[in-house]
Amino acid sequence: MTDTIWPEADLDPVRRLRVMAAVIPGAVYAEDVLPLSFDEVWAVAADLENEFPRLLTDVRTMRITRADGERLEALARGRFGQRARFDVVLRPGWCWMQSRFLLGGMAAAAEADRTRFAFMGTLRVPGARLLHPLSHALGASAGSRVIHRMARRASARAQEPQ
Repeated sequence: MTDTIWPEADLDPVRRLRVMAAVIPGAVYAEDVLPLSFDEVWAVAADLENEFPRLLTDVRTMRITRADGERLEALARGRFGQRARFDVVLRPGWCWMQSRFLLGGMAAAAEADRTRFAFMGTLRVPGARLLHPLSHALGASAGSRVIHRMARRASARAQEPQ
């Protein structure tokens, strides 16, 4: 048995997020290739306190309350006063956030001088699978808007003087 060779699969962060979105009930997923470098895109994605509320307009504020290496804890406040505490894993090219009722992620992978960027989000509630047709229809455009905002913010930050 020790001589058995098991297949290995190494997925880049975007492919990993794509797989997770495919198996999580009701997940909304969007992906696109942006004409920006990985560093330009990830500078925006990793700046959760300043940029995440600009990417996801339902979020009014995001504050990091604890950090231990790549593991963070964050408190988000929504546009209508709702609050959520998130456990976050943040490393280059990968951000996974989960609260009691929400799951979300962002991923990026360099492709020559461009960057493939992906966003995923879903409710974490009983019956989420039943909401999938509705969330998929509404979420497809919401996911595309997040990607569009990412491209706009990363371009703007790249133009700022250092």
